[in-house]
Amino acid sequence: MESPSSAGHRFTRREARYRRTAPSRAAQQNSSKDSSPSQEVSSSVQRDLLYEEVLYTILHRAGKTEVNHVSSADELYRYVQKAFGMEQSEHKAILRQVQKLEPPILCLKATVKEAKGILGKDVSGYSDPYCLLGLEFKVEEQSQDSGLQQDRRRQKAVVRNTIPEDQTHRTHIKAQTLNPVWNETFILEVEDLANARFHMDMWDSDDTESVRQKLGEITDLHSLKRIFKDARKDKGQDDFLGNIVVRVQNLRCKEDEWYSLEPQTETYPDRGQCHLQFLLMHKKRVTVLSKKPSYTIHRQLLQQFVHHEITQHQTGSTSWDGELSKHASTILFLHATQKDLSDFHQGMAQWLAYSKLYQIVEFSSGCLLHQITSIEYQWVQDRLQDKQKEELAESFEALLDYGLSLLQKYRIIFPLSAPKSKERLQGLLRILTQMCKMKAFRELCSLTPDLQKKVADAIQRGTEEWFDLKKQHLQPMVKSEEENTKSLVTLVSEVNGDLQSCIKTWNKFFVNIVKVDIFKITYMELQRLVSQQVVDQIGRIDRGMSQTTSEHLYQLYMDLKELYNLHINLPNRDVNLALEDYHQWFKDALPTWLQKAYSTALERVQRAVRMDQLKPVTELRKHSSSNVDLSTCYTQIIRTWLQLEWPEPEEAFVIMVKFTEDICRIALTYCSLIKKRAEEIQEDESSTANKLCVVVNNIEQLRMVLLKIPSQLDWEHLEQKVAHMVGPDQFEHTLHNQLDSAVACLDHEIRDVVQTLAQKLEADIIKHTRALSACSDSREPADCIVPMMTFLEVSLQYMNENLVPENFKSLLTLLWAHVVSVLTDVCKQQSTSPKYYKRLQFALKSLEACFHGEGCGLLLEDLHTAAFTL
Repeated sequence: MESPSSAGHRFTRREARYRRTAPSRAAQQNSSKDSSPSQEVSSSVQRDLLYEEVLYTILHRAGKTEVNHVSSADELYRYVQKAFGMEQSEHKAILRQVQKLEPPILCLKATVKEAKGILGKDVSGYSDPYCLLGLEFKVEEQSQDSGLQQDRRRQKAVVRNTIPEDQTHRTHIKAQTLNPVWNETFILEVEDLANARFHMDMWDSDDTESVRQKLGEITDLHSLKRIFKDARKDKGQDDFLGNIVVRVQNLRCKEDEWYSLEPQTETYPDRGQCHLQFLLMHKKRVTVLSKKPSYTIHRQLLQQFVHHEITQHQTGSTSWDGELSKHASTILFLHATQKDLSDFHQGMAQWLAYSKLYQIVEFSSGCLLHQITSIEYQWVQDRLQDKQKEELAESFEALLDYGLSLLQKYRIIFPLSAPKSKERLQGLLRILTQMCKMKAFRELCSLTPDLQKKVADAIQRGTEEWFDLKKQHLQPMVKSEEENTKSLVTLVSEVNGDLQSCIKTWNKFFVNIVKVDIFKITYMELQRLVSQQVVDQIGRIDRGMSQTTSEHLYQLYMDLKELYNLHINLPNRDVNLALEDYHQWFKDALPTWLQKAYSTALERVQRAVRMDQLKPVTELRKHSSSNVDLSTCYTQIIRTWLQLEWPEPEEAFVIMVKFTEDICRIALTYCSLIKKRAEEIQEDESSTANKLCVVVNNIEQLRMVLLKIPSQLDWEHLEQKVAHMVGPDQFEHTLHNQLDSAVACLDHEIRDVVQTLAQKLEADIIKHTRALSACSDSREPADCIVPMMTFLEVSLQYMNENLVPENFKSLLTLLWAHVVSVLTDVCKQQSTSPKYYKRLQFALKSLEACFHGEGCGLLLEDLHTAAFTL
């Protein structure tokens, strides 16, 4: 049972019970003649009568106290006073009334079960045992003998000599055995409990036999000795096998023991054992409720105590585990014993009580499972009267209907947010499953449909009710197109969440315990209801929808796609779904989504370029911030394609063509914008070079992004899907050629920017070359080349640090061609000095080493151009 913090939850359980749409026959009958337990005990008259019954039971208690039971009558009185909510004055008044009632007739119910290891008195080595038993009430006279000696003499006294014949009871004779089994029960009235002694003698019946018959039974020397011994006895005289004497007041209310058979002499001290059962019961109880069936009163009493126990635990903010207090257990035990209520009928009374209480307040399912096991173990239909059978059948049907009503509302009754919801649901499922497997249930409720079908029907009804409640709850206050679409998105999202919970949690409980796949039932019902709702709502939306409505529809499409994809969890995926063509419902909105994706990306790129200062993001990432935003825009476009996952191949191809066009347009627009931005923020010559380096890096990074588009958008898979309608040449022309054209434009832009950077260095290269040629022949060539080499090392190191490797090598290629061209022109000048040409040759070799950069620059074969060779 839940703690007080979940009181709202308990109200839901009651609501689930009383708002059932189709009450069973049992529930209808119970509503008139046997209402809920709280109503049974709420009547002041009924309560007083039941209280009288309890006080009478405590007052006329007999026997020793059981282990773990309460021995104090005052303690028991205090407990029942609290359990019944009695004022002290009421309690005293009823107790005085009970004390005036005639006491019951106390009886000892004695059952002779069996014996083992008794003496063999016949020639055959066996005996023909029977038992004589009765009660002796003789008051013992005080003597000088000790009490122990008196007990021994009493035990040696046989029943025939102690108890009048009309008060003596006799079992049947069991022929030729040393381990007889009787299972015979006798009711003995106890007139004087203080002096009552139970006596039982065991005798060997001795029928008259001929000597010839006895001689025929001789098997050994012991058999012969028995014949001689029998010859000395009177004919027909029975042999004494042993006796048992027990003080009745020393017995507990219920005893089940093996007792040793006592001898009259010490000849054979070990005479075996006898299994006896004793029960101290009442006859002629004079309480008003004594006239009603015992198990009915016992059930009412149990309900009263359980209700009190639950209330006590609620007050202490703890949940009841199903265990009764020792006070309640003591009283119930006394009542069942005094009324001679069988274990089976006690179990039935407990089942009737607990099953009804479970429908009002929740407690541990283990209590009901225990009662189910008890009834199943002891079930014999003939033990019950017709009325009892009807009552038991009604309790089964009532609990089944109640359990199904909870399952119908399991989302509300067992929310995942509440503690122990999973355990509580599993407990309920186990109760219903075990109950429906009982022999008693199958025999008494044979016309009831199988549990699996009832659970499936309940889940289906509950799912439809839950959907309708969600739909009503999410209805917008202002019924505009935008608000209606938004409400629909929320509804489908709730449905997906419910199905996910079903997959992850609930379904495994139902499958494992009840063998019902509730995910299949729930999914098929919800996808049908969602389809109806979506088609109805979308049909009312105009084609000229607002941007907000379009965005809501896109989210709705995503949620429906998720809902549709959940069908892979069905045991059989080849089923017809109402959601099968869900994408067709959004054809009118699709162009708006694609245009929105393009415009959003373009706006972001334009904003990013306006904010860009054309500075490298990091030392390793040599492009600027706008390029990062551009990559993010492309990532979003790719994500949009993957999210759409448009099922229709031909339409998907058209969408891909549109995406590719947009990607290429954005790329070319970015190139134009970033070059303009570089012109806008020029400061000096060096900063211009910096900005141009960043620009060329940005365009190169964009080029690399475009080259990855086919794999990121999985063109290969798309080509396979549309192969039957779009040929390879058309696919190549429509997509690949368009993208290749954009990449070629980027390559051209990169070359232009690199050419601009090269041109800024060419003038200085010409200046240093001319200075080299004009250098005096008296100077060493190595000294003459120093200014040019210093300039190139500084400039190329700067370019290397600010350009990505691909663009840096492009720049080196342009500069090398320019250097070779300038040196060629210088060589054509007329000069008679050998040192002049030697100086130029030395410069060429130095420049070759500089541009090669020990393998980090241009390759030697790229350096050795035709002009270089000449």
